[in-house]
Amino acid sequence: MAALGALCVDEGVRTVVQAFTPSPAVRRLAADADAVITSASPGDQYSGTAGINFSEAAIEGLREGGTFIHTSGIWVYGNSDQITEESTFDASTIVAWHPEADARLLAAPGVRSTLIEPAIVYGYGKGIPNVVTAAEQTGDAPVLQLVGPGTQHWTTVHVDDLAELYVAVLERCEAGHRYVGASGVNPTVRELGEAASRRRGLEGRVAPETAAATTERLGAFGEALLLDQPASGQKAREVLGWKPSRPSLVEEIAAGHYDQP
Repeated sequence: MAALGALCVDEGVRTVVQAFTPSPAVRRLAADADAVITSASPGDQYSGTAGINFSEAAIEGLREGGTFIHTSGIWVYGNSDQITEESTFDASTIVAWHPEADARLLAAPGVRSTLIEPAIVYGYGKGIPNVVTAAEQTGDAPVLQLVGPGTQHWTTVHVDDLAELYVAVLERCEAGHRYVGASGVNPTVRELGEAASRRRGLEGRVAPETAAATTERLGAFGEALLLDQPASGQKAREVLGWKPSRPSLVEEIAAGHYDQP
């Protein structure tokens, strides 16, 4: 945390370490800001309650007409042939609280509220893709274990492209809109696994896993990873001029950015 603070100071940013609770400090900090972006979560069974309470405290603190950008996620849509902002909600268990909470925060009075629904975020060797790239090797002739059957598409976005989407929303978006933050590149889990397998000297060999085995191994997280979710992020391109341009996740894996230590 100290290192992060030092980095932010070098960039001209003032950092404040604050508990993820709806305290007076949250309201006070929001009152001093032109905009609030929420992107954190405890990542446990209290995520829903904590996220809503924190967001509502921030909204209460914002001055009239201030900007509030709330982060949701792509898993609220469940399986889909092509996810857009108009797709029907079918939230995975791990994010079941999001649709109702998102709608409430999006309609918050007195502020310019907007919602971003990021795809699976990757970049710099971090994030969910490590579930694939760090998977176990199985069999006498080693193969890389996939998450599920491998036929499911993961819609993806590089973290730097996603950051540019937040800036575009902050600068240009009108209140009440939601944006799917997807690059339009939707690899299958098999494609990701094969790229990781080649990096690990396994010549692209992979082994599928049953859905039941995945959920037994990874629980509700695994259930979400089984979703088939192609998306394009077209609305953000057309309305905000967003232009995701970073290398794809398959390219990042192939370049060694997700090699395991």
